[in-house]
Amino acid sequence: MMLKSDLEAAVSKVPAVTLGFWVIKVLATTLGETGGDTLSMTFAFGYLVSSAIFLALLLALAAGQIAARRFHPFLYWATIIASTTAGTTMADFATRSLGIGYAGGSLLLLTCVATSLTAWRLTLGAIDADDIHSRRAEIFYWITITFSQTLGTALGDWTADQAGLGYVGAALIFAGMLAIVAALYFRTQVSRIILFWIAFILTRPLGAAVGDFLDKPRDHGGLALSRPIASAALAAAIALLIIALPQRSGRHAAEPAA
Repeated sequence: MMLKSDLEAAVSKVPAVTLGFWVIKVLATTLGETGGDTLSMTFAFGYLVSSAIFLALLLALAAGQIAARRFHPFLYWATIIASTTAGTTMADFATRSLGIGYAGGSLLLLTCVATSLTAWRLTLGAIDADDIHSRRAEIFYWITITFSQTLGTALGDWTADQAGLGYVGAALIFAGMLAIVAALYFRTQVSRIILFWIAFILTRPLGAAVGDFLDKPRDHGGLALSRPIASAALAAAIALLIIALPQRSGRHAAEPAA
C-alpha cells in the first residue's frame, strides 16, 4: 500500500502538455526577451549583471519548485519565465560580450543542451517521459530548460539579425518549424521526448523574434514599444491565461495530455 509521502512524491509537478501549455510558453518566451532587454538595456545593467540577477531569481524559484509537494501553476510558470529572462541575457552575453558571435554562441549552447540530456540519461538510466517527480530528474529538467531557453535566444537573434530575415521573417520561420514538429507528432512515431525538446527550444527563438519586433526601434524593423510596458502587458496576459485555462499536472512535460 502506497504511503502518503510516497503518493506525494509520485505526483507530477509539471503541467500536462496541451495547446494552452504552448500558448503560455510562447508568451513566456516573448516576456523573457522584453524582460531581459528591459534590465540589460533600458535600465542599463548590462548583460553580465542582468544574468547574475536573473540566475539568482531562477535558482530561488527552481528551489521552490523542487521543494514543492504538488503542482503549483504560478510557481511553475514563474520559474519558466525566470529561465527565459536569464536565457536572454546569458545568450546576449555569450554572443556579444564574449565576442564568439551567434554561430559560436549557438554551438556552445547546443553543446550544453546535449551534455545536459546525456548526463540526465547516464545518471538516471533514461530521460524518462513517465518520471519527472524525483528530485534528480527535476534538477536535470530545469538545467536542460535553462540551456534550451538560452540556445533559443541565440538562434532567434542569429536568424533575425545575421540571416537578414528581420523579426517578422524570423518569427514566421520558427512558427513554420513548429508546425512541422506538430505534423511529426500527429502523423509519425518519432520519439515524443525528442519532439518535445525540439518544440521547447523552437518556441524560444519564436518568442525572441516577437519580443524584438515589439520593442526594437522602427529603423531596425520593430514597433519601438516601451520594454517595461510590453513586459507588464505580457505578464498580465500570462497570468490571465493561467487562471482561465485548465492547469493540471501531467505525468511528464514531454508526454502528451490524454
